[in-house]
Amino acid sequence: MSLKAILSTYWLRIQGELLPWLDDAMDGPLTAHHRQFVSVLGLTRIETFLPSWHGLIGRPPAERAALARSFIAKAVFNLPTTRLLIDMLSADKTLRRLCGWQRAGEVPSESTFSRAFAAFADSALPSRLHDALIEETHADRLLGHISRDSTAIEAREKPVKSAEPKSPAQPKRKRGRPGKGEARPVEPPRRIERQLGMPVTAMLQDLPQHCAVGTKRNAKGHQGSWIGYKLHIDSADGEIPISCVLTAASVHDSQVAIPLATMTATKVTNLYDLMDSAYDDAAIKQHSRSLNHVPIIDINPRATPGLKQELEQEAKRQRLVGHRLAEDIRYGERSTAERVNGGLKDNHGGRTVRVRGAAKVMCHLMFGVLSFTALQLLRLVA
Repeated sequence: MSLKAILSTYWLRIQGELLPWLDDAMDGPLTAHHRQFVSVLGLTRIETFLPSWHGLIGRPPAERAALARSFIAKAVFNLPTTRLLIDMLSADKTLRRLCGWQRAGEVPSESTFSRAFAAFADSALPSRLHDALIEETHADRLLGHISRDSTAIEAREKPVKSAEPKSPAQPKRKRGRPGKGEARPVEPPRRIERQLGMPVTAMLQDLPQHCAVGTKRNAKGHQGSWIGYKLHIDSADGEIPISCVLTAASVHDSQVAIPLATMTATKVTNLYDLMDSAYDDAAIKQHSRSLNHVPIIDINPRATPGLKQELEQEAKRQRLVGHRLAEDIRYGERSTAERVNGGLKDNHGGRTVRVRGAAKVMCHLMFGVLSFTALQLLRLVA
């Protein structure tokens, strides 16, 4: 079944059956945010990934499915804190009933929400939900472009020093040519080069994930810094996030390209990999071609002296003639990555990280990515 047919089935069931029934059951029409929340729940089917305690001895944890739905509501409504979520659940009867509680007194305490969130982070619940959603909607699709980029994630933590072992100091050598019989020390392979022969799990474990200080140059050429993490995202056409990796803010974008591309290749089939100049590396291009993709990467002028002037002159000649290379036209599709980053940070909690630790930060962000992905999929057929 095609993606359009799958989404149309979901949309007809939500729009034609579920929403009208809820309008009557909730004693009034649903707001736009309520409708978005219902649509996300209908598409993700979160209950199938949560264990059931029916028939087991002992008191079950307080409504884990309702708590999970509440965290999706937090991402959909773009609520900055759990305290505000609880207050909204107590005041908003419709949202409370959609999550699974009838009365305001049934809403758990903030500590219960915190324990449930820690359990969701340990089990990577939103990441598994997102992977299942992508598999169901994109397994049989042929995608044109995958746009790869990272975005800064500010955190309320103290940066820690890198836990990576320092390489032993090399003895200083004399300048000039080596003497007779003198052997120069061999440079250790870079992380990107080591990744070419590693499985995905080993590549991800090799990437630092602690809170750190990151620096990045914006589109206007200004250098900015932040404390926290980086979220690296592979986005498909239509602004659909496919794969996500969280690293320390100090990790360079190029070091995540190979594991991210390998993860995406196991989920979808695409033709082109679009990346900016931060990914201009021979090993990344080699890996992209090994996956039968065509890498289109912006050239890094700093890698080759004098290249910047040559590129400017060539661009000027093309403008005079009125021609544009096919690669340049396709590279324009990379703006998908910017829109995904902006949508996550502006509308789904990407700017309001209040938890600490890589696992919890990733869980918070993936609830937002899950909500964003579901809404983008439904917009394709709405």
